[in-house]
Amino acid sequence: MDSKELNRRNFITKTTLGTIGAAGILAACSTSEKSKKDEIELPELLEQAPDGAVLKAGLIGCGGRGTGAAINFLDAGPNLQITALGDVFQDKIDNCRETLKTEKGVEIADENCFIGFDSYQKVIDSGVDIVLLCTPPHFRPVHVEAAVNARKHIFMEKPIAVDPVGARSVLASAKKAEAIGLSIISGTIRRVQKDYMETHRRVANGEIGEIVGANILRNGGALWYRNRQPDWSEMEYMLRNWVNFCWLSGDHITEQFIHEIDVMNWHLDKIPVKAIGWGGRQRRVTGDQYDFFSVEYVYDNGMRAHCAARQINGCTNRKVQQINGTKGYADAAGTLYDWEGNEIWKYPHPEDGDTESPWKVTNPYVQEHINLVTAIRTGEPVSDAEAQVNSTLITIMGRISAYTGKDVSWEEIMNSDLYLGPKTYTFGPVPGVEEKIPVVGVDNKPANG
Repeated sequence: MDSKELNRRNFITKTTLGTIGAAGILAACSTSEKSKKDEIELPELLEQAPDGAVLKAGLIGCGGRGTGAAINFLDAGPNLQITALGDVFQDKIDNCRETLKTEKGVEIADENCFIGFDSYQKVIDSGVDIVLLCTPPHFRPVHVEAAVNARKHIFMEKPIAVDPVGARSVLASAKKAEAIGLSIISGTIRRVQKDYMETHRRVANGEIGEIVGANILRNGGALWYRNRQPDWSEMEYMLRNWVNFCWLSGDHITEQFIHEIDVMNWHLDKIPVKAIGWGGRQRRVTGDQYDFFSVEYVYDNGMRAHCAARQINGCTNRKVQQINGTKGYADAAGTLYDWEGNEIWKYPHPEDGDTESPWKVTNPYVQEHINLVTAIRTGEPVSDAEAQVNSTLITIMGRISAYTGKDVSWEEIMNSDLYLGPKTYTFGPVPGVEEKIPVVGVDNKPANG
């Protein structure tokens, strides 16, 4: 690859990631000809990372998403290897090894499979170049910090924390990583998905006018759960049932709804100053979380965005990512409308089997790894960590408001000392954590007379 092509790809990679935002891209274009009135252009997305020396990755957290991330990494380009695995459960390691062997022909040596709460450090120290962080998100801040201290590049699944203390820790680690030239890529996939990117480009270029608000919904069925088994300790029960405990997952507003809220945050390009949240629980049968949320986010210019999520079987399931403008509105997944409801643009998805179309959308779960490997091999570090920190904190702000029944400000979140979960980890009791559902307000009192 010649230097001209390398520089072109460096630019493509950096702008693809959405790390500099609309204002940054506009500034980057300011030195070029202004015949298009400084319109933002969609950068080319590489379908495969460039070739280079072997890069070794270690997977920390070997459940379904972690195993999937390992396969996605291997699919991102040539000379990529998974060489180490870490988890707290042997059966997770075994299942991951079997899947990697069956689907990718990859065998992980016994001496590179680590079990226990300290397995993350053993993976980091095993000679890898990159770590894939896919444990329950409670553990993400400590693992990110350890990886940065060891000078490893990072893929970190969403969300990056479950509380303000953890989110601020990841932000500090990300700033340190940037200073020493490490790349960090997050699992908020929409910012690297071509149909979403083209829609964002058009909205940022003013095709629906000035942004005035958003309506964001994610309604779906209930998640999986596991009942407590007689031979499990409290810690094992919670870890094996992690999506149902707030200290491990952040509740579904943070663990899953972050995708949609991140899309909103990307388009609005502003941090809300306040959250006014509601929520409750009717159907979830284990854990301490809600199964529905409704949150209004308020911005410093008076703009408001409504976000709601539900996980209950037998209800209407729908995802809405509507960005409202003065001239119309956008479905962030690929359509623009005027306020009469007329479709004014739609992403030109190619026909099935058309692999040559310039509008083909690469699997975003692979694209994020393509971007990471490309950044490493071209020597042009990238990071979208701060964007994911902000999106994570916005979901936490909404969750806390819904849990407490109180308005919660951004300033309160940024200064909060809230930390969820134990400080040390053993397979036994989990001090300070109860399987108790949050209840807002105070009891009603009977009327006199």
